[in-house]
Amino acid sequence: MDGKMPHKRKDRKIILIFSIILIFLVASVVLLLSNKPSESSGKIVYVSTNGSGYFNCDGSDDQVKINQALAYVAKNPQLTTVYLKGPNTYVISDSILIGNNTVLEGDSTAIIKLKDKAGWKVEKPLITQMDSAGNQDIIIRGFEIDGNHDNNSELDRGKGYYNLIYFVNSTNIQVHDMYMHDSHGDGLKTSKSSNIKFYNNSIYKLGHDALYIIYSPNVEAWNNNITCRTNSGLRVYNANHIKFHNNVINSKGEGGAGIQLQKYNPAITMDDIEICNNLLYETNAAGIWLTGYGPKEYPKDSAKDVYIHHNRFYKTGTSGSSECAGGIVLNGFQNTLIENNFFDGCYGAAIAHKEINDDFSSKASGYTTKVKNNIIVNTQPSRVAGRGYAVLNNLYDTHSFALKNNCLSNNTGGHYMYVGSRLNKEFDPRFAAQLTKNESINADFPWSEAMSAGPERPYQTDGIYTVEKILALRYFEWVI
Repeated sequence: MDGKMPHKRKDRKIILIFSIILIFLVASVVLLLSNKPSESSGKIVYVSTNGSGYFNCDGSDDQVKINQALAYVAKNPQLTTVYLKGPNTYVISDSILIGNNTVLEGDSTAIIKLKDKAGWKVEKPLITQMDSAGNQDIIIRGFEIDGNHDNNSELDRGKGYYNLIYFVNSTNIQVHDMYMHDSHGDGLKTSKSSNIKFYNNSIYKLGHDALYIIYSPNVEAWNNNITCRTNSGLRVYNANHIKFHNNVINSKGEGGAGIQLQKYNPAITMDDIEICNNLLYETNAAGIWLTGYGPKEYPKDSAKDVYIHHNRFYKTGTSGSSECAGGIVLNGFQNTLIENNFFDGCYGAAIAHKEINDDFSSKASGYTTKVKNNIIVNTQPSRVAGRGYAVLNNLYDTHSFALKNNCLSNNTGGHYMYVGSRLNKEFDPRFAAQLTKNESINADFPWSEAMSAGPERPYQTDGIYTVEKILALRYFEWVI
Protein backbone atom coordinates (compact mmCIF):
# COMPACT_ATOMS: atom_id res chain seq x y z
CA MET A 1 0.00 0.00 0.00
CA ASP A 2 2.79 2.34 0.93
CA GLY A 3 4.30 1.80 -2.45
CA LYS A 4 1.28 3.15 -4.26
CA MET A 5 1.17 6.55 -2.50
CA PRO A 6 3.77 8.28 -4.72
CA HIS A 7 1.69 7.44 -7.77
CA LYS A 8 -1.36 9.11 -6.20
CA ARG A 9 0.65 12.21 -5.45
CA LYS A 10 1.92 12.21 -9.01
CA ASP A 11 -1.63 11.90 -10.35
CA ARG A 12 -2.73 14.82 -8.19
CA LYS A 13 0.13 16.93 -9.56
CA ILE A 14 -0.83 16.05 -13.12
CA ILE A 15 -4.49 16.95 -12.43
CA LEU A 16 -3.41 20.21 -10.81
CA ILE A 17 -1.19 21.10 -13.74
CA PHE A 18 -3.97 20.33 -16.25
CA SER A 19 -6.41 22.34 -14.13
CA ILE A 20 -4.06 25.34 -14.18
CA ILE A 21 -3.63 24.99 -17.94
CA LEU A 22 -7.41 24.74 -18.40
CA ILE A 23 -8.00 27.81 -16.25
CA PHE A 24 -5.37 29.69 -18.26
CA LEU A 25 -6.98 28.65 -21.55
CA VAL A 26 -10.46 29.69 -20.37
CA ALA A 27 -9.08 33.04 -19.19
CA SER A 28 -7.33 33.53 -22.53
CA VAL A 29 -10.53 32.80 -24.45
CA VAL A 30 -12.49 35.20 -22.24
CA LEU A 31 -9.82 37.86 -22.76
CA LEU A 32 -9.83 37.23 -26.51
CA LEU A 33 -13.62 37.45 -26.70
CA SER A 34 -13.55 40.67 -24.71
CA ASN A 35 -11.69 42.22 -27.63
CA LYS A 36 -14.49 41.26 -30.05
CA PRO A 37 -18.15 42.23 -30.19
CA SER A 38 -20.10 40.30 -27.60
CA GLU A 39 -22.29 37.41 -28.60
CA SER A 40 -25.33 39.48 -27.64
CA SER A 41 -24.60 41.80 -30.56
CA GLY A 42 -24.83 38.92 -33.01
CA LYS A 43 -23.32 40.02 -36.31
CA ILE A 44 -23.49 43.73 -35.47
CA VAL A 45 -20.66 46.05 -34.45
CA TYR A 46 -22.05 49.07 -32.57
CA VAL A 47 -20.70 52.60 -32.74
CA SER A 48 -21.68 55.24 -30.20
CA THR A 49 -20.46 58.43 -28.51
CA ASN A 50 -21.19 57.57 -24.88
CA GLY A 51 -18.98 54.54 -24.34
CA SER A 52 -21.72 51.99 -25.01
CA GLY A 53 -20.39 50.98 -28.42
CA TYR A 54 -17.56 48.67 -29.34
CA PHE A 55 -16.16 51.70 -31.16
CA ASN A 56 -16.77 55.06 -29.50
CA CYS A 57 -16.60 58.50 -31.05
CA ASP A 58 -16.13 61.89 -29.38
CA GLY A 59 -17.83 64.29 -31.84
CA SER A 60 -14.67 65.16 -33.77
CA ASP A 61 -13.15 63.24 -36.71
CA ASP A 62 -15.71 60.53 -36.02
CA GLN A 63 -15.06 58.87 -39.36
CA VAL A 64 -11.89 57.40 -37.81
CA LYS A 65 -13.79 55.11 -35.44
CA ILE A 66 -16.58 54.46 -37.95
CA ASN A 67 -14.01 53.40 -40.54
CA GLN A 68 -12.30 51.17 -37.99
CA ALA A 69 -15.64 49.47 -37.40
CA LEU A 70 -16.27 49.08 -41.14
CA ALA A 71 -12.78 47.71 -41.71
CA TYR A 72 -13.30 45.26 -38.85
CA VAL A 73 -16.52 43.98 -40.42
CA ALA A 74 -14.87 43.74 -43.83
CA LYS A 75 -12.11 41.54 -42.40
CA ASN A 76 -14.43 39.24 -40.46
CA PRO A 77 -16.90 37.37 -42.70
CA GLN A 78 -19.04 36.34 -39.73
CA LEU A 79 -19.89 40.03 -39.16
CA THR A 80 -22.31 41.94 -41.38
CA THR A 81 -23.26 45.30 -39.90
CA VAL A 82 -21.94 48.53 -38.46
CA TYR A 83 -24.70 50.16 -36.43
CA LEU A 84 -24.65 53.84 -35.46
CA LYS A 85 -26.39 54.38 -32.14
CA GLY A 86 -28.55 57.43 -31.53
CA PRO A 87 -29.35 59.98 -30.42
CA ASN A 88 -25.84 61.00 -31.48
CA THR A 89 -24.28 63.29 -34.07
CA TYR A 90 -21.15 61.92 -35.72
CA VAL A 91 -19.12 64.80 -37.15
CA ILE A 92 -16.80 63.73 -39.96
CA SER A 93 -13.78 65.44 -41.48
CA ASP A 94 -13.04 62.74 -44.05
CA SER A 95 -14.95 60.12 -46.06
CA ILE A 96 -16.57 57.03 -44.56
CA LEU A 97 -15.44 53.89 -46.45
CA ILE A 98 -17.60 50.78 -46.90
CA GLY A 99 -16.40 47.36 -48.05
CA ASN A 100 -18.08 44.32 -49.60
CA ASN A 101 -21.05 42.53 -48.01
CA THR A 102 -21.57 45.27 -45.45
CA VAL A 103 -24.58 47.00 -43.93
CA LEU A 104 -24.14 50.51 -42.55
CA GLU A 105 -27.24 51.36 -40.56
CA GLY A 106 -28.34 53.27 -37.52
CA ASP A 107 -31.08 54.68 -35.40
CA SER A 108 -33.18 57.40 -36.98
CA THR A 109 -31.66 59.73 -34.35
CA ALA A 110 -28.10 58.92 -35.45
CA ILE A 111 -26.75 61.73 -37.64
CA ILE A 112 -23.66 61.79 -39.81
CA LYS A 113 -22.76 65.44 -40.30
CA LEU A 114 -20.09 67.12 -42.40
CA LYS A 115 -17.83 69.35 -40.33
CA ASP A 116 -17.91 73.13 -40.74
CA LYS A 117 -15.64 74.53 -43.47
CA ALA A 118 -14.52 71.05 -44.50
CA GLY A 119 -12.63 72.28 -47.57
CA TRP A 120 -12.73 68.96 -49.44
CA LYS A 121 -11.72 68.61 -53.06
CA VAL A 122 -14.34 68.14 -55.73
CA GLU A 123 -16.01 64.67 -56.01
CA LYS A 124 -14.95 63.67 -52.52
CA PRO A 125 -18.15 62.23 -50.93
CA LEU A 126 -19.21 61.77 -47.34
CA ILE A 127 -19.79 58.01 -47.82
CA THR A 128 -18.15 55.91 -50.51
CA GLN A 129 -16.55 52.57 -51.35
CA MET A 130 -13.54 51.13 -49.56
CA ASP A 131 -11.90 49.80 -52.75
CA SER A 132 -11.34 52.37 -55.50
CA ALA A 133 -11.83 49.57 -58.05
CA GLY A 134 -15.37 48.99 -56.77
CA ASN A 135 -17.30 47.15 -54.08
CA GLN A 136 -20.43 45.02 -53.97
CA ASP A 137 -23.42 44.06 -51.84
CA ILE A 138 -23.70 47.20 -49.74
CA ILE A 139 -26.74 48.43 -47.77
CA ILE A 140 -27.04 51.89 -46.22
CA ARG A 141 -30.18 52.45 -44.17
CA GLY A 142 -32.01 53.97 -41.29
CA PHE A 143 -30.07 57.08 -40.20
CA GLU A 144 -29.68 60.75 -41.13
CA ILE A 145 -27.04 62.52 -43.22
CA ASP A 146 -26.67 66.28 -42.76
CA GLY A 147 -24.63 67.89 -45.54
CA ASN A 148 -24.20 71.02 -43.39
CA HIS A 149 -24.64 73.26 -46.40
CA ASP A 150 -24.84 76.59 -44.61
CA ASN A 151 -21.56 76.10 -42.75
CA ASN A 152 -19.74 75.23 -45.98
CA SER A 153 -21.29 77.99 -48.08
CA GLU A 154 -18.00 79.11 -49.62
CA LEU A 155 -18.55 76.46 -52.34
CA ASP A 156 -21.26 76.41 -55.02
CA ARG A 157 -24.00 73.82 -55.16
CA GLY A 158 -24.18 71.35 -58.03
CA LYS A 159 -20.45 71.39 -58.81
CA GLY A 160 -19.55 67.97 -57.41
CA TYR A 161 -18.72 68.99 -53.85
CA TYR A 162 -19.84 66.99 -50.82
CA ASN A 163 -22.00 64.36 -52.51
CA LEU A 164 -23.54 62.42 -49.65
CA ILE A 165 -23.08 58.90 -51.10
CA TYR A 166 -21.08 58.03 -54.23
CA PHE A 167 -20.18 54.65 -55.75
CA VAL A 168 -18.15 53.84 -58.88
CA ASN A 169 -17.82 50.42 -60.56
CA SER A 170 -19.89 48.89 -57.78
CA THR A 171 -22.82 46.46 -57.79
CA ASN A 172 -25.82 45.61 -55.63
CA ILE A 173 -26.23 48.88 -53.77
CA GLN A 174 -29.26 49.61 -51.58
CA VAL A 175 -29.98 52.95 -49.92
CA HIS A 176 -33.27 53.08 -48.06
CA ASP A 177 -35.12 54.58 -45.09
CA MET A 178 -32.66 57.47 -44.95
CA TYR A 179 -33.13 61.16 -44.23
CA MET A 180 -30.70 63.18 -46.34
CA HIS A 181 -30.72 66.96 -46.41
CA ASP A 182 -28.94 70.29 -46.91
CA SER A 183 -26.01 69.26 -49.06
CA HIS A 184 -23.97 70.79 -51.86
CA GLY A 185 -24.28 67.72 -54.08
CA ASP A 186 -26.17 64.51 -54.79
CA GLY A 187 -27.90 62.23 -52.33
CA LEU A 188 -26.84 58.98 -54.02
CA LYS A 189 -24.65 59.18 -57.11
CA THR A 190 -23.53 56.09 -59.02
CA SER A 191 -21.24 55.82 -62.03
CA LYS A 192 -20.56 52.66 -64.05
CA SER A 193 -22.33 50.63 -61.40
CA SER A 194 -25.36 48.33 -61.52
CA ASN A 195 -28.29 46.92 -59.55
CA ILE A 196 -29.22 49.99 -57.53
CA LYS A 197 -32.25 50.18 -55.22
CA PHE A 198 -33.24 53.54 -53.72
CA TYR A 199 -36.41 53.57 -51.65
CA ASN A 200 -38.32 54.88 -48.62
CA ASN A 201 -36.00 57.87 -48.35
CA SER A 202 -36.83 61.41 -47.30
CA ILE A 203 -34.74 63.92 -49.26
CA TYR A 204 -34.80 67.64 -48.54
CA LYS A 205 -33.02 70.43 -50.40
CA LEU A 206 -29.86 68.84 -51.73
CA GLY A 207 -27.34 70.67 -53.89
CA HIS A 208 -27.82 68.48 -56.96
CA ASP A 209 -30.01 65.39 -57.57
CA ALA A 210 -31.51 63.15 -54.92
CA LEU A 211 -30.54 60.16 -57.11
CA TYR A 212 -28.09 60.61 -60.00
CA ILE A 213 -27.54 57.52 -62.17
CA ILE A 214 -24.64 57.65 -64.68
CA TYR A 215 -23.93 54.67 -66.97
CA SER A 216 -25.49 52.43 -64.31
CA PRO A 217 -28.14 49.94 -65.50
CA ASN A 218 -30.78 48.09 -63.49
CA VAL A 219 -32.07 50.79 -61.17
CA GLU A 220 -35.29 51.01 -59.20
CA ALA A 221 -36.41 53.97 -57.08
CA TRP A 222 -39.70 54.00 -55.19
CA ASN A 223 -41.53 55.45 -52.19
CA ASN A 224 -39.16 58.41 -51.89
CA ASN A 225 -40.34 61.82 -50.71
CA ILE A 226 -38.15 64.45 -52.36
CA THR A 227 -38.04 68.24 -52.14
CA CYS A 228 -35.63 69.55 -54.79
CA ARG A 229 -33.46 72.62 -54.40
CA THR A 230 -30.83 72.76 -57.16
CA ASN A 231 -31.44 70.09 -59.81
CA SER A 232 -33.72 67.07 -60.19
CA GLY A 233 -35.26 64.55 -57.86
CA LEU A 234 -34.42 61.41 -59.89
CA ARG A 235 -31.99 61.65 -62.82
CA VAL A 236 -30.64 59.16 -65.36
CA TYR A 237 -27.72 59.82 -67.71
CA ASN A 238 -27.11 57.12 -70.35
CA ALA A 239 -28.50 54.15 -68.46
CA ASN A 240 -31.12 51.48 -69.11
CA HIS A 241 -33.48 49.12 -67.30
CA ILE A 242 -34.86 51.82 -65.04
CA LYS A 243 -38.10 51.96 -63.04
CA PHE A 244 -39.17 55.01 -61.02
CA HIS A 245 -42.49 54.54 -59.25
CA ASN A 246 -44.59 55.71 -56.30
CA ASN A 247 -42.40 58.71 -55.51
CA VAL A 248 -43.56 62.14 -54.33
CA ILE A 249 -41.42 64.96 -55.75
CA ASN A 250 -41.78 68.71 -55.36
CA SER A 251 -39.72 71.84 -54.90
CA LYS A 252 -40.12 75.14 -53.13
CA GLY A 253 -39.35 77.67 -55.82
CA GLU A 254 -35.95 76.14 -56.65
CA GLY A 255 -34.46 73.22 -58.57
CA GLY A 256 -35.04 71.59 -61.91
CA ALA A 257 -37.29 68.81 -63.15
CA GLY A 258 -38.84 66.23 -60.86
CA ILE A 259 -37.52 63.35 -63.01
CA GLN A 260 -34.92 63.78 -65.76
CA LEU A 261 -33.64 61.41 -68.47
CA GLN A 262 -30.63 62.41 -70.58
CA LYS A 263 -29.39 60.66 -73.72
CA TYR A 264 -25.86 61.38 -74.94
CA ASN A 265 -23.75 58.36 -75.88
CA PRO A 266 -24.72 56.73 -79.21
CA ALA A 267 -23.40 53.38 -77.93
CA ILE A 268 -25.75 53.26 -74.94
CA THR A 269 -29.33 52.06 -75.47
CA MET A 270 -32.17 53.51 -73.41
CA ASP A 271 -35.22 51.43 -74.35
CA ASP A 272 -36.42 49.92 -71.06
CA ILE A 273 -37.50 52.80 -68.82
CA GLU A 274 -40.78 53.03 -66.92
CA ILE A 275 -42.04 56.02 -64.91
CA CYS A 276 -45.33 55.38 -63.14
CA ASN A 277 -47.55 56.12 -60.14
CA ASN A 278 -45.58 59.17 -59.09
CA LEU A 279 -46.92 62.44 -57.70
CA LEU A 280 -45.07 65.45 -59.10
CA TYR A 281 -46.27 68.78 -57.77
CA GLU A 282 -45.07 72.37 -57.83
CA THR A 283 -41.72 71.42 -59.30
CA ASN A 284 -39.67 74.38 -60.45
CA ALA A 285 -39.17 73.00 -63.97
CA ALA A 286 -41.04 70.17 -65.70
CA GLY A 287 -42.47 67.29 -63.75
CA ILE A 288 -40.65 64.95 -66.17
CA TRP A 289 -37.97 65.99 -68.67
CA LEU A 290 -36.63 63.67 -71.40
CA THR A 291 -33.91 65.15 -73.55
CA GLY A 292 -31.09 64.50 -75.94
CA TYR A 293 -27.85 66.02 -74.76
CA GLY A 294 -24.74 67.29 -76.47
CA PRO A 295 -23.61 67.64 -80.08
CA LYS A 296 -23.55 63.96 -81.06
CA GLU A 297 -26.28 62.46 -83.21
CA TYR A 298 -27.43 59.04 -82.05
CA PRO A 299 -29.68 56.40 -83.67
CA LYS A 300 -33.36 56.85 -82.86
CA ASP A 301 -33.61 53.24 -81.75
CA SER A 302 -31.03 53.86 -79.04
CA ALA A 303 -33.48 56.08 -77.12
CA LYS A 304 -37.02 54.77 -77.38
CA ASP A 305 -40.10 53.23 -75.77
CA VAL A 306 -40.08 55.16 -72.48
CA TYR A 307 -43.37 54.35 -70.76
CA ILE A 308 -44.90 57.14 -68.65
CA HIS A 309 -48.21 56.21 -67.06
CA HIS A 310 -50.52 56.72 -64.07
CA ASN A 311 -48.64 59.76 -62.77
CA ARG A 312 -50.26 62.85 -61.29
CA PHE A 313 -48.89 66.30 -62.19
CA TYR A 314 -50.08 69.27 -60.15
CA LYS A 315 -48.87 72.80 -60.94
CA THR A 316 -45.52 71.56 -62.25
CA GLY A 317 -43.20 74.14 -63.83
CA THR A 318 -43.65 77.02 -61.41
CA SER A 319 -40.57 78.92 -62.62
CA GLY A 320 -41.64 81.79 -64.85
CA SER A 321 -38.15 82.02 -66.33
CA SER A 322 -37.62 78.37 -67.32
CA GLU A 323 -38.23 77.13 -70.87
CA CYS A 324 -38.39 73.69 -69.27
CA ALA A 325 -41.52 74.48 -67.28
CA GLY A 326 -44.49 72.18 -67.83
CA GLY A 327 -45.82 68.72 -67.13
CA ILE A 328 -43.74 66.55 -69.48
CA VAL A 329 -41.12 68.18 -71.73
CA LEU A 330 -39.29 65.96 -74.21
CA ASN A 331 -37.14 65.71 -77.30
CA GLY A 332 -34.93 63.04 -78.80
CA PHE A 333 -36.83 59.99 -77.51
CA GLN A 334 -38.69 57.87 -80.03
CA ASN A 335 -42.05 56.18 -79.44
CA THR A 336 -42.55 57.50 -75.91
CA LEU A 337 -45.95 56.38 -74.60
CA ILE A 338 -47.74 58.81 -72.25
CA GLU A 339 -51.02 57.37 -70.98
CA ASN A 340 -53.45 57.40 -68.05
CA ASN A 341 -51.82 60.42 -66.41
CA PHE A 342 -53.61 63.31 -64.69
CA PHE A 343 -52.30 66.83 -65.46
CA ASP A 344 -53.82 69.61 -63.37
CA GLY A 345 -52.68 73.25 -63.45
CA CYS A 346 -49.30 72.71 -65.15
CA TYR A 347 -47.50 75.83 -66.37
CA GLY A 348 -46.69 76.52 -70.03
CA ALA A 349 -47.91 73.21 -71.44
CA ALA A 350 -48.93 69.89 -69.95
CA ILE A 351 -47.00 67.96 -72.64
CA ALA A 352 -44.48 69.61 -74.97
CA HIS A 353 -41.83 68.85 -77.54
CA LYS A 354 -39.06 71.36 -76.88
CA GLU A 355 -35.34 71.96 -76.99
CA ILE A 356 -34.31 74.04 -74.01
CA ASN A 357 -31.01 75.13 -75.56
CA ASP A 358 -28.37 73.83 -77.98
CA ASP A 359 -26.88 71.52 -75.33
CA PHE A 360 -30.20 69.84 -74.56
CA SER A 361 -31.17 68.84 -78.08
CA SER A 362 -31.48 65.92 -80.46
CA LYS A 363 -30.06 65.93 -83.97
CA ALA A 364 -32.17 63.31 -85.74
CA SER A 365 -35.77 63.59 -86.98
CA GLY A 366 -38.90 61.46 -87.27
CA TYR A 367 -39.63 61.21 -83.55
CA THR A 368 -43.21 60.36 -82.52
CA THR A 369 -44.76 60.60 -79.05
CA LYS A 370 -48.00 58.76 -78.26
CA VAL A 371 -50.42 60.52 -75.92
CA LYS A 372 -53.63 58.72 -74.96
CA ASN A 373 -56.19 58.33 -72.18
CA ASN A 374 -54.86 61.28 -70.17
CA ILE A 375 -56.78 63.97 -68.30
CA ILE A 376 -55.36 67.46 -68.94
CA VAL A 377 -57.08 70.37 -67.19
CA ASN A 378 -56.36 73.94 -66.05
CA THR A 379 -53.01 74.38 -67.81
CA GLN A 380 -51.70 77.86 -66.95
CA PRO A 381 -49.60 80.41 -68.85
CA SER A 382 -45.88 80.72 -68.20
CA ARG A 383 -43.87 83.80 -69.11
CA VAL A 384 -41.43 81.86 -71.31
CA ALA A 385 -42.69 78.25 -71.47
CA GLY A 386 -46.05 78.73 -73.19
CA ARG A 387 -49.52 80.21 -72.92
CA GLY A 388 -51.06 77.25 -71.16
CA TYR A 389 -51.57 74.56 -73.80
CA ALA A 390 -52.59 70.99 -73.23
CA VAL A 391 -50.17 69.80 -75.94
CA LEU A 392 -47.45 71.95 -77.55
CA ASN A 393 -45.09 70.95 -80.37
CA ASN A 394 -42.26 73.45 -80.85
CA LEU A 395 -40.30 70.81 -82.82
CA TYR A 396 -42.87 70.18 -85.55
CA ASP A 397 -40.17 69.72 -88.22
CA THR A 398 -38.64 66.72 -86.40
CA HIS A 399 -41.19 65.56 -83.81
CA SER A 400 -44.89 64.69 -83.96
CA PHE A 401 -47.65 63.63 -81.58
CA ALA A 402 -50.15 60.80 -81.97
CA LEU A 403 -53.14 61.75 -79.78
CA LYS A 404 -56.02 59.51 -78.80
CA ASN A 405 -58.88 59.62 -76.29
CA ASN A 406 -57.62 62.41 -74.00
CA CYS A 407 -59.89 64.41 -71.71
CA LEU A 408 -59.05 68.12 -72.14
CA SER A 409 -60.63 71.05 -70.35
CA ASN A 410 -60.05 74.65 -69.25
CA ASN A 411 -56.52 74.96 -70.66
CA THR A 412 -55.77 78.69 -70.84
CA GLY A 413 -53.84 78.74 -74.12
CA GLY A 414 -56.08 76.20 -75.82
CA HIS A 415 -55.71 72.52 -76.33
CA TYR A 416 -53.09 72.40 -79.09
CA MET A 417 -50.29 74.41 -80.63
CA TYR A 418 -48.42 73.16 -83.71
CA VAL A 419 -49.76 69.68 -83.15
CA GLY A 420 -51.08 69.19 -86.70
CA SER A 421 -54.35 67.36 -87.12
CA ARG A 422 -56.88 68.33 -84.47
CA LEU A 423 -58.56 64.94 -84.76
CA ASN A 424 -62.29 64.53 -84.07
CA LYS A 425 -63.80 66.02 -80.95
CA GLU A 426 -66.94 64.73 -79.36
CA PHE A 427 -68.78 65.38 -76.13
CA ASP A 428 -70.27 62.11 -74.89
CA PRO A 429 -73.92 62.85 -74.02
CA ARG A 430 -74.10 59.87 -71.62
CA PHE A 431 -71.99 61.63 -69.03
CA ALA A 432 -73.84 64.93 -69.39
CA ALA A 433 -77.15 63.12 -68.88
CA GLN A 434 -75.85 61.34 -65.79
CA LEU A 435 -74.60 64.61 -64.37
CA THR A 436 -77.93 66.36 -65.04
CA LYS A 437 -79.76 63.60 -63.16
CA ASN A 438 -77.25 63.84 -60.31
CA GLU A 439 -76.19 60.25 -60.92
CA SER A 440 -72.76 58.95 -60.04
CA ILE A 441 -70.38 58.26 -62.88
CA ASN A 442 -69.83 54.55 -63.32
CA ALA A 443 -66.75 52.58 -64.23
CA ASP A 444 -67.36 53.23 -67.92
CA PHE A 445 -65.85 56.68 -67.51
CA PRO A 446 -63.06 56.58 -70.13
CA TRP A 447 -60.46 58.15 -67.85
CA SER A 448 -61.13 56.31 -64.61
CA GLU A 449 -57.52 55.06 -64.56
CA ALA A 450 -56.16 58.57 -64.97
CA MET A 451 -58.45 59.76 -62.16
CA SER A 452 -56.68 57.45 -59.72
CA ALA A 453 -53.14 58.19 -60.95
CA GLY A 454 -50.35 58.85 -58.49
CA PRO A 455 -49.47 57.38 -55.08
CA GLU A 456 -52.01 57.35 -52.30
CA ARG A 457 -50.50 60.23 -50.36
CA PRO A 458 -52.26 63.43 -49.35
CA TYR A 459 -51.11 66.81 -50.62
CA GLN A 460 -52.70 70.22 -50.23
CA THR A 461 -54.26 71.77 -53.31
CA ASP A 462 -57.50 73.42 -54.23
CA GLY A 463 -57.61 71.57 -57.52
CA ILE A 464 -58.46 67.99 -56.66
CA TYR A 465 -60.95 66.90 -59.27
CA THR A 466 -63.72 64.36 -59.05
CA VAL A 467 -65.26 63.02 -62.22
CA GLU A 468 -68.28 65.23 -61.61
CA LYS A 469 -66.12 68.36 -61.34
CA ILE A 470 -64.37 67.61 -64.61
CA LEU A 471 -67.62 67.08 -66.46
CA ALA A 472 -69.12 70.21 -64.93
CA LEU A 473 -66.36 72.43 -66.32
CA ARG A 474 -67.68 74.86 -68.88
CA TYR A 475 -65.71 73.55 -71.81
CA PHE A 476 -64.98 69.85 -72.11
CA GLU A 477 -63.98 67.77 -75.05
CA TRP A 478 -63.33 64.12 -75.62
CA VAL A 479 -60.58 63.54 -78.15
CA ILE A 480 -61.00 60.22 -79.93
